[in-house]
Amino acid sequence: MRYDANRDFIWLIFQPWIWIPRVIVIVYSIIIFVVRLLIQGKSQDEDVQRKLGRELLSLLTRLGPCFIKTGQSLSTRPDLISKVWLEELTKLQDNLPAFNHLIAIDIVEKELNNKIENLFRKFPNKPIASASLGVVYKAQLKTGNFVAVKVQRPGLTFIIRRDLAIIKILAFIFGPLLPLNLGFGLGEIIDEFGTSLFNEIDYEKEADNAEEFSMLYVDNKSIVVPNVERLYSSSKVITTSWIEGIKLGDRNNLIENNVNPTNIIEIAVISGIQQLLEFGYFHADPHPGNLFAIKPKEGLLDRLAYIDFGMMDSISDKDRVILTGAIVHLINKDFESLSKDFQKLGFLSKEQNISKIIPVFEEVLGGVLTKEVNSFNLKNITDKFSELMYEYPFRVPARFALIIRAVVSQEGLALNLDPSFKILRFAYPYVARRLLTDQNDEMLDILMDVIFDKDDGIRVDRLEALLEVITEGSELPGTELIPVARDSIKLLISSQGSKIRSKLLMSLIKNDKINISEARDLIKLIRKKFGLNSLAKGIFPGLKTITT
Repeated sequence: MRYDANRDFIWLIFQPWIWIPRVIVIVYSIIIFVVRLLIQGKSQDEDVQRKLGRELLSLLTRLGPCFIKTGQSLSTRPDLISKVWLEELTKLQDNLPAFNHLIAIDIVEKELNNKIENLFRKFPNKPIASASLGVVYKAQLKTGNFVAVKVQRPGLTFIIRRDLAIIKILAFIFGPLLPLNLGFGLGEIIDEFGTSLFNEIDYEKEADNAEEFSMLYVDNKSIVVPNVERLYSSSKVITTSWIEGIKLGDRNNLIENNVNPTNIIEIAVISGIQQLLEFGYFHADPHPGNLFAIKPKEGLLDRLAYIDFGMMDSISDKDRVILTGAIVHLINKDFESLSKDFQKLGFLSKEQNISKIIPVFEEVLGGVLTKEVNSFNLKNITDKFSELMYEYPFRVPARFALIIRAVVSQEGLALNLDPSFKILRFAYPYVARRLLTDQNDEMLDILMDVIFDKDDGIRVDRLEALLEVITEGSELPGTELIPVARDSIKLLISSQGSKIRSKLLMSLIKNDKINISEARDLIKLIRKKFGLNSLAKGIFPGLKTITT
């Protein structure tokens, strides 16, 4: 069954014996918790806060899958949730109450059309993990291989269908009272969430997702994706190869297992950025229950494993390119271009007069962006935007709901392992490298917009900023830039680089005269960043024998 908001509303509204008791339970439960929060929320007593965290955990667990998903998002945000609450909410990731084991066995046998003993050499009598939508068993196939068998909770379609319809009704009623100006986009965001949730309970779809995701990283040794066992999978049962990994929720646990938390953060963030800005297909639920560090073997680097591919989404090529440009415009404090990016992406109406919005961006973003890219994080930005949402027509397009969820979850996971983490510390160097080396027409257009002004002059300062951000924190910046220089020259002399060559010539030769100033500044930058000798040796290794 696919998600259909109108169909489900009609289905529910004519069955008051279903929705009236459920609405009473939801509203009553939330009101009781809110009252307790108002009374005890500001207490400095850790025991009081831990009790509140347990009550929230219990509340979300009782209310079911739709609410548990919200709690899972909160469980990745150490900057939003107190430590004692966080410890409780992390239990939502894979430590929920399981359903009856005999029911799980019955589902497996019916779905796979065979007796459990005929399917597996060993099948345990209890699950190893229990999440919002299913339970996971560590079983052994007849071949001897260990596998993860995920069995869907019974009655999920009815529960999710009912609760999504009720949540949308409640959002319509109480939406105007929310402390953010979500505008008419709130209903669309719920619909987007509903669509993804219905996709998530279709395990055949999840199997397809896992195989597609695996193909993206087939040549990447840092990313591990489990193999799907198709003969042991169906719409309600999915079996994959077993991943023996270490949870990312505890920094000390990673260190004890010889895993470098910083390396794992970098792998996770870079892969997440790659999914959004390069592949256009991304894991939308990267909480610590779905990501594992693989304990490194001697001589091997740290690796990151993804599991659970129920919640995946795509970003269009058009949005992907605009988003990449927006990151560049953000770092360069080009707020006019950034305002236009927001219009193209739908965060601002196309009819909106951006001349009134540009000062808003300067106010919101100017204070949190310093010369160091590392100063930026999403929490700073969302805090600033929250203050201005009532006055200005920003809204969240429905298609970006899962993207924002994925990015925020990723940043929250990284903050939990490293409180000083800043997402653009890894994001912008990745974008900068792609801009300077990618033989792609879309990226070339962004690069030209960055390094050439409206009069075709070279913005040497921005080119220098791109190079600086790539080497920020590096002990040997010149060495690190050599591969970038080599790939940039390949780009420049390629057929795709004809646009840049033309612009470069127009910049250096104006009115039939060589533009000495810009040529001198460009050569000065190359000497400063690379050194002509080291640059020549790096690009043409054969020159080493000549110069030594």
